[in-house]
Amino acid sequence: MLKGDKEIILVGDRVLIDPDTDHSKTPSGLYLPPGVKEKEIVQGGFIVKVGPGFPIPTLDESSDEPWAQEHHEPQYMPLQAEEGDYAIFLRKHAIELELEGKKYIIVPHSYILVLIREDFLDE
Repeated sequence: MLKGDKEIILVGDRVLIDPDTDHSKTPSGLYLPPGVKEKEIVQGGFIVKVGPGFPIPTLDESSDEPWAQEHHEPQYMPLQAEEGDYAIFLRKHAIELELEGKKYIIVPHSYILVLIREDFLDE
């Protein structure tokens, strides 16, 4: 996706989407109503990358060894969205981003309305 050794790291519940240029129909054949397209209330696109998920607060557990250095790895509740899914999301909460000449959209996971997974379409 990016040239060289660059990497995109999404924070929390964010999802990076490659927007679909044809807003009228999803890959599964789902047609979006004309009013939706005109107002751009919703949009679709393929998920390129997902963040680690919703952060889970860690409990401060007292150690029996007070001299031991405490090291807490952050814990996350994973997202439902996966790379390669087709997402229909609320456009109003999306942020456009251009990386190396290509436009992407960053959306909070909670504003994704529907996920369409390739294996679902094969059944």
